Amino acid sequence: MGQRYMRQKIKTFCSFLIILILLPYIVAVFANGSDMEVMGKSSGAYVQVKKTAEDGKEQVSQVPWEEYFIGVLAKEMPETFEEEALKAQAIVIRTNLYKALDENEDKVLKYSYLCGKDLEKKWDADQFDVNYKKLKKAMDETADQVLYYQDGYALVPFHQSSNGKTRSAKEVLGSGDYPYLAVRECPEDKAADEEMHVYTLDYKEIQTKCQAFLVAVDKENAKKTYSFSDFEIQEYDSAGYVSKMRIGDTICTGDQFRDALSLASSAFSLQDADGQLKVTTTGKGHGLGMSQWTANEMAKEGKNCEEILQNFFEGTNITDGGEIFSKIE
Repeated sequence: MGQRYMRQKIKTFCSFLIILILLPYIVAVFANGSDMEVMGKSSGAYVQVKKTAEDGKEQVSQVPWEEYFIGVLAKEMPETFEEEALKAQAIVIRTNLYKALDENEDKVLKYSYLCGKDLEKKWDADQFDVNYKKLKKAMDETADQVLYYQDGYALVPFHQSSNGKTRSAKEVLGSGDYPYLAVRECPEDKAADEEMHVYTLDYKEIQTKCQAFLVAVDKENAKKTYSFSDFEIQEYDSAGYVSKMRIGDTICTGDQFRDALSLASSAFSLQDADGQLKVTTTGKGHGLGMSQWTANEMAKEGKNCEEILQNFFEGTNITDGGEIFSKIE
C-alpha cells in the first residue's frame, strides 16, 4: 500500500511537471493559432510564398525557410561558383527577403525559387547531396547576416555580368539615396559566359512589343511600319548603358527597350540588317549592384565574401538581422 501510494505520488508529480513545462507552449498555441510553427527557429521556420500552380493560378503556400532560401540561392547563382561568392550571394538574398518581409504587410514572399523537384531535375542524382550541402553551407556560415546602410536594409540588386562596369543608382534610379551603388570596374566580365548576344528583329515585331510606351500617333501613321531611321541611340550613361533613345516620335530609356524585347542587357548597339534591326548587347542583366561573374572571379583570387560585398556596396555594413521568425509577426 505504501509503495503504491509513493508510485502514484511520483506519477502525479511527473504529470504536473510535464504540464508546467508545456504550459508556455499551450498558451502560445491558443494565442497565436496552430501556425505558430512559422515563428520557430530558422531550422524549423516556415514562410509564406506566392507561386504559380500548374494550372496557372497563383497560390500562397507555406514553405520551410531552409528549402525556400536554398531554392532561391540555387536559382540565382550556379552551385559551381566559389564558396565565398555563394556566401556573398546568400547575404544579398537574405537582405532582400528580410526587407520584403518588413515591407509587406501580408508577410508573403514573391521571389521565385527551385523546389526539391526542380533541384532534382537540375542536378544529377550523384551530385544532389554535394550541391545541396554546398549551398546549405553558404546559408549556415552567413546565418542571420544582412547588409545595412545607415539604419535600415540596403538596396542590394545583382546581375549575372556587366558590360565591364556596373551602373550608378543615381543615373539609373534618379535618386541619391543609394551612394553605395556606384560605377565599379569589372573588366573580368568581358570574358563572362553569355556576355554578348545578337538579336535580329522584325521592325513590326518591335513596334508591337514596344506599343505600351510609344506615343500615340494618328491613324495614318499608326499603320506605318518602322525602318532603321526610326531608331536612334541618343545617350549612354557613365557605364556605357543606353540611357536615352528614340523610337519614331517616342523618347524612351534603354531599360524600357530592353524589357519590352527581353534583351539580355541595355548596353547595346543598333544596325540595319536587310530590312530588320540588329541589336548587339553586352553583359547580362540590368548592370546595377553586384556582378556575379566578377564576385566569383574575386573569390578565385582569395577575396572573402565581406570584401566582395564591400566592392559592390561600399559603405554598407554586414549586420545580424536576427532569425527569420523575428521577421514574421
